[in-house]
Amino acid sequence: MLIKSIEGKIRLATTVALGSILLCILVCGMVAFSAYKQVALARQSVYILDNNVPIFARQTDMQMNRPAEYKAHVDLFHSIFFSITPDDKYIQYQMKKAMYLIDESGILQLNNLKEKGYFNSVLSSSSVLTLETDSILLDVPKKYFRFHGKLKIDRRSATLIRSLVTEGHLKDIPRSENNPHGLLITGWKTLENKDLENVQKNTL
Repeated sequence: MLIKSIEGKIRLATTVALGSILLCILVCGMVAFSAYKQVALARQSVYILDNNVPIFARQTDMQMNRPAEYKAHVDLFHSIFFSITPDDKYIQYQMKKAMYLIDESGILQLNNLKEKGYFNSVLSSSSVLTLETDSILLDVPKKYFRFHGKLKIDRRSATLIRSLVTEGHLKDIPRSENNPHGLLITGWKTLENKDLENVQKNTL
């Protein structure tokens, strides 16, 4: 009887020990999952600086607003790259800003324009270029875009309107002061750049 009693106590102790271990594992798993959710939610938090004091803004799901940011990024890049004035320092400043928003495909097009004397032509003719966005077609799953716009070139002797169509893809990157949307345009190329209208000015 004594041996059976000892065996029963051992089985009971073993059962209690195993039950305690399983309970600890379950509790630790729940705590880890809860902590993960809290961290994930914290990453979606937005803070606004007010006199260098961070103020918590309303928490949102960033992915819900991402398509709007895609279009805003594409629009921003094209506006900076194509809207220029006959000022060499201003052109350099604009191109530097634009290159933060695009990969090497932007540098290739920039160098191509320089080789063709595009910017020298703008300076010599005192042209003011203004880009107006018509539409931005977006394929979110593929992160593909097609930009449609009109480029107005205002010269001393005439005003030229050109149709501009480009395409490319978008890549998510960390946000920065120079790239607030956290996006990079990749594989950018011009599909169309043709004259639509040429209005001569009365120089008399």
